[in-house]
Amino acid sequence: MLLFPAIDLKEGKAVRLLQGRMEDSTVYADDPVEVAENFKKQGASHLHVVDLNGAFTGQPVNDEVIRKIVGSVSLKVQVGGGIRTMERITELLELGVERVILGTIAVKDPQLVAEAARRYGERIIVGIDALGGRVAVQGWAEATEMQAVDLAQAMKNVGVKHIVFTDIARDGMLSGPNIESTVQLAQETGINVITSGGISTLEDIRRLQTEHLKGIPIEGAITGKALYSGAFTLKEALEAANYKPQLTEKRGE
Repeated sequence: MLLFPAIDLKEGKAVRLLQGRMEDSTVYADDPVEVAENFKKQGASHLHVVDLNGAFTGQPVNDEVIRKIVGSVSLKVQVGGGIRTMERITELLELGVERVILGTIAVKDPQLVAEAARRYGERIIVGIDALGGRVAVQGWAEATEMQAVDLAQAMKNVGVKHIVFTDIARDGMLSGPNIESTVQLAQETGINVITSGGISTLEDIRRLQTEHLKGIPIEGAITGKALYSGAFTLKEALEAANYKPQLTEKRGE
């Protein structure tokens, strides 16, 4: 299972939010490039970056930082936050970003997502952020009546192969990810799911890896606050993401 350390960008700095509230942000680093380089030194292969300003306003604010991160570290970087046009998708991919994450636009203009998936294939990911099972958009500021599982299925139907699933109630709270909902979403749709929000212990990561090993299409996990707060090291998290549980004996033996 892949592990994605996270860098959330707000006005050029690395921050973390509580449940997606911009007013509840903590600055963890003035230099996000240094953070990315440190993740690389600790063994990361992938990186999850969110332009928080872009997510809330729809306008890119942190492109210079993203450009520096992509140019400085040999990580596979996926970027989300306010990506709502084909021009913007192309712009980020040409910057050297490996994959782009489309969120609000998946609800507002699913045909654009379909065209992006047709044009760029697996470099297109859809981010599904949910509260109580219902999708939220515009940087989580706007609730919808759409069920997360229905949006995931619709995106799969137009050619999307990967989604990032975030339980908003868990994000930044260190309260544990919503593994049950993640597994249900992956099982019901068969789409590759990257889980996000609430990872607080190495056991959370091991539980997700155990489901992955069962054949549930959980592609990976994103972790941010737990790393920054020192709950565990990235090295430990990477080991947990490759955890191999002992096989239980078959019944009757």
